[in-house]
Amino acid sequence: MNTPETFAPTVEAYLNYRRQAGFLLKIEGEQLERFARFAERICHQGPLTIKLAEQWACASRQHKRITAARRIEVLRPFARYCQQFDPATEIPPRGLFGRAHRRLTPHIYTDAEICALLAACASLPPPGGLRGASCATIFGLIASTGLRISEATGLQRPDVDLEHGLLHIRHAKFGKSRWVPLHPTTTSALQSYVRLRDNHPLAANTKAFFVFDYGRSASTSSVEYAFKLLRQQLKWRSRGDHPAPRIHDLRHSFVCHNLERWYAQNLDIERRILALSTYLGHAKITDTYWYLTATPELLAKAALRPELCQGGLL
Repeated sequence: MNTPETFAPTVEAYLNYRRQAGFLLKIEGEQLERFARFAERICHQGPLTIKLAEQWACASRQHKRITAARRIEVLRPFARYCQQFDPATEIPPRGLFGRAHRRLTPHIYTDAEICALLAACASLPPPGGLRGASCATIFGLIASTGLRISEATGLQRPDVDLEHGLLHIRHAKFGKSRWVPLHPTTTSALQSYVRLRDNHPLAANTKAFFVFDYGRSASTSSVEYAFKLLRQQLKWRSRGDHPAPRIHDLRHSFVCHNLERWYAQNLDIERRILALSTYLGHAKITDTYWYLTATPELLAKAALRPELCQGGLL
């Protein structure tokens, strides 16, 4: 195969190849498409080289080293793919700009903050519409189950079994599916939402479980936009390393609050963490440990059980 004039066709072929194998590659795909546009913009000729990889990695707006490292991480498998067709392709070495991943401390929400968020949803326009009720229910569901935002917005009516208090999460991260049991109070809140939703004539026959006005399904992007408005309205400031509190921090908070409760109840933490990992849909238990954040409340409870601290749980 001759080197193409641009990388765009090769990026498209690579993404199709990987996606047929079951990989979603949403963010990675967007990054590689940006790489192709960058190479075209600087009029690069010839195969992918380490020099080109370095140029693109360092071309982000904020010029952060970790961003450059992540861009190299995205390019490496693509470069290996290109090398099959053009032996002159150079594969950027791992760690060219250091580690590609580091844990940023999340914003762990207090109960008062979660209540304030749900109450503020009533201010979302239009008055009397479904947008506010849908957002409040979605945020409450994430806070009480630790669902990913895409899992909540992706729920279809058949996925929600309110008679037995179960959610069926289909095709989640890594293509996995799972059942999520609900607390009775969560089930009750969803039942109240269903009654309100089905009183709206344009929402009564939609396939999506969560619906905005005019029968539109509540997409992840629309819920994230609503959250941004509410966050500004509430004048929140981040207590973590991210610029502002995120919806995803509700998932982190769910993990931390569960751990606090288990410490207080003197339960077997290691066994509970294993169950929690399955509940959250994690592929590995180490993914669940990634969510643990040493809040003052958690440290205070853990201090009463020093054997757990020594065992590395905090």
